[in-house]
Amino acid sequence: MKKIYYFPGLISALLIPVLFWYYIHPYIDKTVYNVVDIGLPAKLRKDNYNQNATFEPLRNWNYKKIAVPPNEAKNNSDFFVSEIKAMQKRNEKNSGIEFILSDKNTYADLISILNDMHISKNDMYAIDTEKTGNIFAVHYYIEPTKEKESEYLLCNDLIYEVEEPTFMDKFLAFNQHFQTVFENVSELPKGAYYILFAFLLFLNISMLSIKERFLLKLR
Repeated sequence: MKKIYYFPGLISALLIPVLFWYYIHPYIDKTVYNVVDIGLPAKLRKDNYNQNATFEPLRNWNYKKIAVPPNEAKNNSDFFVSEIKAMQKRNEKNSGIEFILSDKNTYADLISILNDMHISKNDMYAIDTEKTGNIFAVHYYIEPTKEKESEYLLCNDLIYEVEEPTFMDKFLAFNQHFQTVFENVSELPKGAYYILFAFLLFLNISMLSIKERFLLKLR
């Protein structure tokens, strides 16, 4: 029996998905939303049961006090970063910096100081919302033995383990990608709907053609 190839079905199966992806790709929302990561200590209970989860165990450390002038935190950013780095270099136990805020300080001052923490790579800090309202840069003491081990690293090197993604991780990433695509279907231009309709139409014709040829072969 001579084989019959259904070329319109082949064209629809190969060409239309490519055209559909070409027109939908510019309309996928790739906006990166930025957030401020603020870690607030737990509020101390009256029975002091959760004291270790609050700022209280660190409150009486040796803090260098720096007053933050209203609306001037951004202008003093270099100074604040240098003070945090100097604190890290001293590497003293139970030490830190207390950035003193007042009612006249603004939200921009708060964000600027948190950004200084990020620049200086000082991940340990606390906003004392319970009593003072100040920002405390807490120093993590590094043992001298650990400092000797770090001498073998290059400047700003980091050691971390990389785990190979599992099949489930790849599946979730694949699913998330297509979920993003379908969430933005409403943003497509009219031309994309025509292409999608044509694809479904040709797909339906192809399936009917295959069904008819299968029935003829059975007869």
